[in-house]
Amino acid sequence: MMEALDHLVEKLDGLAPKAALVLGSGLGGLVDQVKDARRVSYAELPGFPRSGVSGHAGEVVAGHFAGTPVLMLSGRAHYYEHGNAAAMRPALEVLAGIGISHLILTNAAGSVDPEMGPGSVMLITDHINFSGSNPLIGEPSDRRFVGLTEAYDKGLRSAIEKAAKETGTALHRGVYMWFSGPCFETPAEIRMARVMGANAVGMSTVPEVILARFLGLKVAACSVITNLAAGMTGAELSHQETKDMAPVGGARLATILRRVFQDGLPD
Repeated sequence: MMEALDHLVEKLDGLAPKAALVLGSGLGGLVDQVKDARRVSYAELPGFPRSGVSGHAGEVVAGHFAGTPVLMLSGRAHYYEHGNAAAMRPALEVLAGIGISHLILTNAAGSVDPEMGPGSVMLITDHINFSGSNPLIGEPSDRRFVGLTEAYDKGLRSAIEKAAKETGTALHRGVYMWFSGPCFETPAEIRMARVMGANAVGMSTVPEVILARFLGLKVAACSVITNLAAGMTGAELSHQETKDMAPVGGARLATILRRVFQDGLPD
């Protein structure tokens, strides 16, 4: 970790952001709005993920976003790529090591709610880990017993809700259920998810939330809705649909995030 941390600090050249974003599908273009950007490929940072998913760039971009120093991770590793739920741990440990205190996660997700269609944005208020895995398995210390009652920080959530209202951007709220992937869910699994209280389903983010809370970071997360989940339309799902629709909701979420950083993050 120290090699990656030292290299990133050198590349930051005095910039000391307190906030970071992990950009999922549809949000990659946000890095183009970073002023005075410093770009570092994940390949230069030992332990950082090598995402094999199309649409994930695989680089750190740091600079000023809406006037605020920020660091963005453009791309993530997913559990389904290698079976390692802790794949993002080295990267998040480096973020904590350079002084990041606030982390905003974004993802593309399928909607379980017919009223929340493709192109919508959902603020995650809680999650259900249905993957059967956990990124802290194998952690030897008692720190592994992380409390998740307040997994999603109230202050960050309020800032996102306020920004959505100020920009006139529709914002849904709901529970995200993590499936391991890589295949999409079955209609029966989606019916189960609805009964269990999920509003959206996806294949990422939850391990990062657990790791971030383990590291003491404040966390918020938002989903860009790319499709109605399996069995809701009669059509088969595809990753191409995700890539096609993610930019629609991504543009709405980008509007919200710009206002969040313009207004200033809560302590």
